[in-house]
Amino acid sequence: MPNYPKIELHVHLEGAIRAHTLLDIARRNGETLPADTVEGLAGLYEFTDFAHFIRVWQLTTNCLRSAADFEQIVVDYAAEAAGYGAVYVEGIFSPPERVQQGIDWATMFEGYCDGIVAARERHGVEVRLTPDLYRNGCPVDLAEECARWSVRYADRGIVGFGVGGMEVGRSVQPYVRAFDIARDGGLAIVPHSGETTGPESMREVLDLLRPDRIRHGIGAAQDPALLAEIVDAGIVLDVCPTSNLRTRVVADPAEHPLPTLLAAGAQCTINTDDPAMFDTDLGREYELAEKLGMTGRAAFDAGITGAACDDATRTRLVEIRDRTWPTG
Repeated sequence: MPNYPKIELHVHLEGAIRAHTLLDIARRNGETLPADTVEGLAGLYEFTDFAHFIRVWQLTTNCLRSAADFEQIVVDYAAEAAGYGAVYVEGIFSPPERVQQGIDWATMFEGYCDGIVAARERHGVEVRLTPDLYRNGCPVDLAEECARWSVRYADRGIVGFGVGGMEVGRSVQPYVRAFDIARDGGLAIVPHSGETTGPESMREVLDLLRPDRIRHGIGAAQDPALLAEIVDAGIVLDVCPTSNLRTRVVADPAEHPLPTLLAAGAQCTINTDDPAMFDTDLGREYELAEKLGMTGRAAFDAGITGAACDDATRTRLVEIRDRTWPTG
């Protein structure tokens, strides 16, 4: 495992719950999973494509019910990431889906934000949070309410606002107002785009949402002009190598677009996306990224640039970088 500090800006906390913990949470909340053993859940995570992954993700994350559940998954992932050198993590969670399952907004936001404090105290990891909408069917009024709740908790560690889910045939146009609410409230705009589709999805996101950072973004490798535009704008891309392989977006590690993005001058962070579901961890992601030409220093620099944190936290990250790579 690469032995240096790491920044992770793209991890879905619901997708970071290891199988034994998910089983425990399901049992205490009276939820039923398709399998009742760790081995059984491993079989469930053999994804055939991205759509299959989304169906399994929705099924398993419905087990989360209480503030204690939400706090636990923040703290648990902070402990895991710290073991691989993480010093700063931006975790994603998806409030609208939980609200549609009967969970109230305050339960989620209080639980997740309490997790930020506990993660720092117990594991020394700075965690910030970036709620996500989902393209495939999130009602517009629910999206805008999510943005308002996210802004309300900006002083508790909510720093960004995004959108994920299926890209094909799913425009972000209905959610422009939600993103305006988030931006006006001081949150960074951090949508998923260019994961399962090509440049057309990314261009729509650039035009309509004016993102501060793009999650995935590997579709830009197909369009040199678009990639140059992203590089010139200084937009950081959150690359998740194993995720792209597990959802069959990329067929083989040797075909991953990361080298193309780097050669064009793109700033790229390295991330796990959904580590429990994809059977990966931050150490393995960096090992794979190094094979694709990514240095630890370059990833950390991109993390500093892309992080949606306050100035004091960014200064601490710069200090960590300069201690680790003192010669630049």
